[in-house]
Amino acid sequence: MNIRNKVKLSFALIIVLLLFLGMISGIITFQIKGNSNFRESISAILIMQEGMNEIILESTKTTEITKLEQLHEEFSTYEKRFEDLRAMLSASPHGSFIRYIGIPHIQKDEAVKRYLNDLYANEHRLELLYDDIFKLEREKLDYVNLFNALYPEENNARVKIKEHILDHNHIEQIKALSDLRYYSKEMLYQHGNEETLQKWMTPIDKLIHITQKDTDELHTIMLHYKELVRVIAEKAMKIEEIKVIENTAINQASEVLDDNKKVSIALEETISALSSNFIDQMRLIQLLVGAVTILFIVLLAIRVSHNVSLTMDEVEAKIDEGLEEVNALNREIEDTQKEVLFTMGSIGETRSQETGNHVKRVAEYTKILALYYGLDEEEAEMLKLASPMHDIGKIGIPDRVLNKPGRFDEDEREIMNTHAMLGYEMLKHSQRQLLKMAAIVAREHHERYDGKGYPDQKSGEDIHIYGRITALADVFDALGSARIYKPAWEDEKIFALFKEERGKQFDPRLVDIFFEHLDVFLETRENLKD
Repeated sequence: MNIRNKVKLSFALIIVLLLFLGMISGIITFQIKGNSNFRESISAILIMQEGMNEIILESTKTTEITKLEQLHEEFSTYEKRFEDLRAMLSASPHGSFIRYIGIPHIQKDEAVKRYLNDLYANEHRLELLYDDIFKLEREKLDYVNLFNALYPEENNARVKIKEHILDHNHIEQIKALSDLRYYSKEMLYQHGNEETLQKWMTPIDKLIHITQKDTDELHTIMLHYKELVRVIAEKAMKIEEIKVIENTAINQASEVLDDNKKVSIALEETISALSSNFIDQMRLIQLLVGAVTILFIVLLAIRVSHNVSLTMDEVEAKIDEGLEEVNALNREIEDTQKEVLFTMGSIGETRSQETGNHVKRVAEYTKILALYYGLDEEEAEMLKLASPMHDIGKIGIPDRVLNKPGRFDEDEREIMNTHAMLGYEMLKHSQRQLLKMAAIVAREHHERYDGKGYPDQKSGEDIHIYGRITALADVFDALGSARIYKPAWEDEKIFALFKEERGKQFDPRLVDIFFEHLDVFLETRENLKD
């Protein structure tokens, strides 16, 4: 094979390597999206199971058959939605190409499958508990209706007994009547057990015995009252028995939800570990392929210089042509790296339903601030490329917190604030200067000049200039953009805040630079508006 064909083959191989780099970037993005969808599905399962538990609790409190039937329909709807979600999770999450190249996916991990099976088993337990409670509640309502129908009759009979006894004013009968009234309340509205029933029956039997020789109708009323008491007491005891069983079922449902919380925490930790390992492996492959590509280009240049013998003009022409191709390849590599950085930076914004142009605007603002602050062109350009990664840590924030349409509570704010350290942990291991710079930006862009920021409460110039610059650029664009939890601010309101926070949240020198060159920032924002 002559040298020309070798060069052509070499360049073809270089293109293949570059395409491979692009494919790895696509796989990383695809995997992150799949992991996000998987997490959302797990959250949906937990929300549905919490809804099932609420229906169980509400079913035990309803006093109407129609309401109970309505709750039963709602529970059936949850069951169907759960089965649909379970079927979706059981399906293969990747297309055929991804399967053929052997990329692992989270759903096939044994630990993840075990945790999912635990969630499925808990859902089945909730279904069985609800079936039992539904039947018990139907039975209880039947008893309650019978009880409510019998109680007026029992009350009327007791009033007649009272009137007869008070008319005759017999002390022994009055005492028995007092005991009868007391234990009727104990039995029907407090204890509802056999022991209390016997206490109630004692004064009844005593009055029956006392009045058996009377010629008036009290004895007859007492005999009828005793039979009525046995019937209504039976209903009251049945109601109490069902309440005890229901309480046990409610406690079991609470245990299921507590177990779900533990399983969800373990599942989230497992998913995060698997995702981190996968992305680390893909990045290592990226670095290796990039190094091989550069080395191959160098060896190719040496080979060409040793084997090609041309005239001076031809050599210069060939060198110019080769350099142009090498530069084009280098630019392609740089463009690929920039695109990967912007894509990775956009992932955190996309998960929180923010636009991709947010990271582009922040990147431009950081370069403008860096240049006017005094950084050289190369360092300012590096910061422009690194700043889109400032919110990469949002990958690790649950959607229920990240996309909450309102103010965070204290626990949610603590979870949200962890994204700075999460982003730093993702990037800190790289030896690349650009990613080292991105790690600093991710960690320090929420520090405040007055020391009240997070995660390290740094203050003043102890905060790296990259963090101080990105902080101002990020806040300027975030306040001027609409979010799920707020509308966009008017410019005058933003400017007033910056003046107020000069020397507090922001570096005072950077605030001054911002206002001195405000027209440049506004023009940049207009050029990159959503």
